[in-house]
Amino acid sequence: QVQLVESGGGLVQAGGSLRLSCAASGRTISTYAMGWFRQAPGKEREFVAAISWSALTTSYADSVKGRFTISRDNVKNTVYLQMNSLKPEDTAVYYCARARIGTPSGVPNDYAYWGQGTQVTVSS
Repeated sequence: QVQLVESGGGLVQAGGSLRLSCAASGRTISTYAMGWFRQAPGKEREFVAAISWSALTTSYADSVKGRFTISRDNVKNTVYLQMNSLKPEDTAVYYCARARIGTPSGVPNDYAYWGQGTQVTVSS
């Protein structure tokens, strides 16, 4: 089993920044891709960003390209999401997930373990 715990969410003004962290325990995540998804009230969960096990490959949703950066530290078993130039439409609960494979994916069913989420609220 893998436990994922997100942190770093909060309330920020539009144009501001936040850095989310996802700490894994139980089993290593170093050989698996990791992803970030988000879900706004009344909306489906959507892909945000993913990173391969080696960190050599990343993938982003078009809506966050150029503003968000995903990274990982396999020694610390932690994944990060740096969010800059935040917009009100980025408001959502953000979830960290561990993939079933080593390559990044934007498909939720490709992920085996999920965290409980952290709330990000961007005010206008």
